[in-house]
Amino acid sequence: MKFPQNFVWGAASSSYQVEGAYDSEGKGMSVWDVYTHEPDHILNDDTGDEACDHYGRFDTDLRIMQELKLKAYRFSISWPRIFPEGFGKINEKGMDFYDRMVDGLLENNIVPYITLFHWELPYGLYLKGGWLNRDIAGYFADYVTAVVSRLSDRVQFWITENEPQCYIGAALRGGGHAPGLKVGERDIFLAAHHSLLAHGYAVEAIRKTAKLKPVIGYAPASWHLWSPVTECEADIEACRRETFQAGDNPIGVTSWWLDPVILGKYPETKGYLYERYLPDFQEDDMRVISQPIDFIGMNVYQTYRGKADAEGNCITEKNGPGYARTNSGWTVTPEALYWGPRFYYERYHKKLYITENGLSNQDWVCMDGKVHDPQRIDFLHRYLLQLSREVNEEIPVEGYFHWALTDNFEWASGYSNRFGLVYTDFESQNRIIKDSGRWYRQVIESNGEIL
Repeated sequence: MKFPQNFVWGAASSSYQVEGAYDSEGKGMSVWDVYTHEPDHILNDDTGDEACDHYGRFDTDLRIMQELKLKAYRFSISWPRIFPEGFGKINEKGMDFYDRMVDGLLENNIVPYITLFHWELPYGLYLKGGWLNRDIAGYFADYVTAVVSRLSDRVQFWITENEPQCYIGAALRGGGHAPGLKVGERDIFLAAHHSLLAHGYAVEAIRKTAKLKPVIGYAPASWHLWSPVTECEADIEACRRETFQAGDNPIGVTSWWLDPVILGKYPETKGYLYERYLPDFQEDDMRVISQPIDFIGMNVYQTYRGKADAEGNCITEKNGPGYARTNSGWTVTPEALYWGPRFYYERYHKKLYITENGLSNQDWVCMDGKVHDPQRIDFLHRYLLQLSREVNEEIPVEGYFHWALTDNFEWASGYSNRFGLVYTDFESQNRIIKDSGRWYRQVIESNGEIL
């Protein structure tokens, strides 16, 4: 079954994971540069110093995008490559790189979708308190203004922030992501509020500065998804409520990040222990946070399965022995791409993009010199069939971005998880399009008809 004629088929990356060139041409240090340079933080003590050398080999990667017939490329901009300290004078060489990227994409009819923050907090701003300092919202707005001023004569699609659950929750509460802190609950909720405020100021800055009419999105992680075991109304309703229930740990739940942005208020907190830790915020904050956006970006990899008990509460269905899972340990649950977008649209009534979806796999170069990854093809086939069901029920999913274009630096797991449609030899920097990449090209060329 075909997708709509204007459906956007793309692939995605993020700056720290692919660019390398961590100290080249005036770039400043990010918290990830500092964190990975200290021992025992990252598997095998890997760093993103070189990563895929996307900075030096963009022309190679652009040719690969052409070969894959991508319609769009989602990438992020490195804040410390633009402002080495996070503020002050623009690093023109850094800005020139993104200028060339945008021009190269457009010359090849590939639409750029720019993420303005994908976890790369400048170390200079970390020293000023990072997300615990309310002033970061203003610094972020200044950075966004500079980027949009330079690129918005050619770029229309902007995503303000990617997965705050990671750069707030995993980084400041769990300590497993840069800068590797474990702060108290009051500080966590304060940092989360400042992140939302920064998003709101960024939306204002984009609308004020953009030369082409902007299309603006926001992409919290879509982790907290429940899909019904059966399609009886009781199970559907129980899973719908559970998906957005803030519960005892709201920082990990999407509603904590999307309700303020779209509904103009935090989820209900009455009766929860964390209520005492919520920050007092200024009267105008929620107006800023809830600046209108055009779409929600959904990063979807898996879902929990649930059913209703006698009282209508959601009971999580346990996975059976030997259940299907990826190399990263995530469940293979294709229905995530049906129920997730459906529940989001029913609650928020916004257009949607699948801004990340893919499979971590143990890929290697086979004896014939090719990379055969049938598991990824099967994974994508199953998930995209669920997405086609969604689209054909006229839920407005505008596009799909496979994570990732190339194998890259995968945060705390270093180079041990390969998500790419393209194999990266991290020593030689050679690229090989995997079987899945060639299969995805057929999906694009047929607009999903081969599914």
